[in-house]
Amino acid sequence: MEEFKMPLIGDKFPEVEVNTTHGVKKLPGDYAGKWFVLFSHPGDFTPVCTTEFIEFARRHEDFKAVNTELIGHSVDQVFSHIKWVQWIKENMNMEIKFPVIADELGRLGNRLGMLHPGKGTNTVRAVFIVDAEGYLRTIFYYPQEIGRNMDEILRAVKAIQTSDANKVATPANWPNNEVLGDSVIIPPASSEQLVEQRLKQKEAGEIECFDWWFCHKKLK
Repeated sequence: MEEFKMPLIGDKFPEVEVNTTHGVKKLPGDYAGKWFVLFSHPGDFTPVCTTEFIEFARRHEDFKAVNTELIGHSVDQVFSHIKWVQWIKENMNMEIKFPVIADELGRLGNRLGMLHPGKGTNTVRAVFIVDAEGYLRTIFYYPQEIGRNMDEILRAVKAIQTSDANKVATPANWPNNEVLGDSVIIPPASSEQLVEQRLKQKEAGEIECFDWWFCHKKLK
């Protein structure tokens, strides 16, 4: 199998044409102007993967509310995907409205580092958050045995979008940080002039600071 360099955060998502349960799609082109979360699963008709698909489907509208689409992926055939999503609807009362990629030859999985040599031909549980310009912004890898937390994936999307829009950083567990609550962090001052500016902003009540290098604010 052809080898590819592992993608890094900040890289452009590779241009690929894929077969899905919703027909042929071109990535990232078909999602231009939208964010998307591409997530792989080890196999159809498996318990952990089934629970994950149910939870992704539950949160589908929450992702759409922040201009983000979901795309599933595994090396199973499209016929298997179709039958599995039908089974989920009929037996678990949950409709899977997002497409699922059928990467039968493992080309995309290999290109994105989702195929682990120690785990046979199945993909690991990977998550790729891609922005509206087609750039990789976050990459998560999980072992096959551990189901993912969809709230954390959604939180990551919201945090990146907030950071981009406001030129800020977000603290641990944002927006529920024990120290800062839902406040965001202002990038540390990188010059003496910026230090003075931060102190003036603090005196004016525009921001709060523990020190000149650790300032934060509420978003309006």
